[in-house]
Amino acid sequence: MGLFMKIDGFALVQQAKELLRSCLLQVPSLRMERDSATSEQEAAGADFAICTDIQGAKQYLIVEVKASGQPRVVRNAINQLDRYRSQWPDSYGVIFAPYISERTAEICRDEGVGYLDLAGNCYLNFQTVFIQKVGLPNPVPARRELRSLYSPKSTRVLRVLLANARQSWRYQRLAREANVSLGQVANVLRILRDREWLTDEDDGVRLAAPAEVLTEWAASYNFRKNVATDYYSLESPDEIEKTLGWVLNDRGIRYALTGFSGAARVSPAVRYQRVMAFVEAMPEDALARLKLKPVDSGANVTILSPYDEGVFYGAETVDDLQVVHPIQLYLDLRNFKGRGEEAAETILEEVIKPSW
Repeated sequence: MGLFMKIDGFALVQQAKELLRSCLLQVPSLRMERDSATSEQEAAGADFAICTDIQGAKQYLIVEVKASGQPRVVRNAINQLDRYRSQWPDSYGVIFAPYISERTAEICRDEGVGYLDLAGNCYLNFQTVFIQKVGLPNPVPARRELRSLYSPKSTRVLRVLLANARQSWRYQRLAREANVSLGQVANVLRILRDREWLTDEDDGVRLAAPAEVLTEWAASYNFRKNVATDYYSLESPDEIEKTLGWVLNDRGIRYALTGFSGAARVSPAVRYQRVMAFVEAMPEDALARLKLKPVDSGANVTILSPYDEGVFYGAETVDDLQVVHPIQLYLDLRNFKGRGEEAAETILEEVIKPSW
C-alpha cells in the first residue's frame, strides 16, 4: 500500500510525464516535441508541460501534479492552472494525482481541465483530441485515507457530526463530545474539508454532505469487528430484552439493542426472533440471571462486544430499553442481506434523512 503514498515529489512528476506521454501516443496524428520546448511554461510555475503537434497545429499541455486528488486540493490546482494559462492563453491544463475520485473527475470536466491518475484513468479534451478512460482499478491510494477516516476513533467524530448534522461545532467542543483528542478531530475535519464535505461557518464547522459520509462509511463498515457470542433462551424476545435491560441497568453496565431488536423499536412493523445487543462487558452472574446458554447453532440471542465504545453514542431509551442511535442501527442492519437491508433503508429514509 505504501508504494504510491511514499513516492516523493520528483518521482511523482516523472511518473506523471511517462503516463501522460503514454496516453498521448495513442493519438496517431499527434507528435510530442522535446522537453526543452516547454521550459518557459515550466519556469512560469507549472510542474511540467508538454508541447504537442497535430498536423502542424501546436498545443501546450500545462500540468499540475498533486499528491492528493481530493476536490478541494484539485480546485486549488485548477486556480493555479488558470494563473499559468493567463500567461499562455492557448494552453490546456491537466491535473495529475495518484487517485482521482468521481467527484474530482466531474470538477475537472466542468472546469475544462484534463486529468490523469496512476491507474491510467484519464480525460483529455483539446483540439481534435478526445481521450477518456474510466473505471481502471486504483484502490491503493484511497485505502490509506479510508482507514484514517473510518478508524474507530475517527468514526466517533463522524457519529457526532452525523447525529447533529444541522449543528455547527468548534474543535474543542467536538473533541469533548466525541471523546477524542484535538489532533484526531483536526485530522478528520481535514479529510472532510478536502472532500468538500464540510462547511466552515462563523460559529464552527458543520457537515455539508451527511449522505455521502454515511454511504462511504457504510461501504467500509465491518460488522464482524464486533465480537459476537451466541446464546439460546427459552424466553420470548420481548422477555429476554426486558430482563437484559433490567439486569444490566442494575449493574451499571452499558448496553444497547441493535439489529432487528433495535429496528423493531424504531419501526414497529419489523418482526424478529433473535435478540441482538451491544454490551460493554457481560458478567457471568448476569448470564445466569438471564438463563442464557451458549450454543454453536440455533441461537436466539447474540451479545456483541463492540469494536469501539462509539457504538453507544447517542443511544436512545425506547420502551425503557436502550437502543443504538439510528446511524449505528443503519450500519449494523446493512450487514444482514434481504430484510436487514430493507429495514436499514427504511430507517435511513424515515428517521435519519429527516434529521439532516
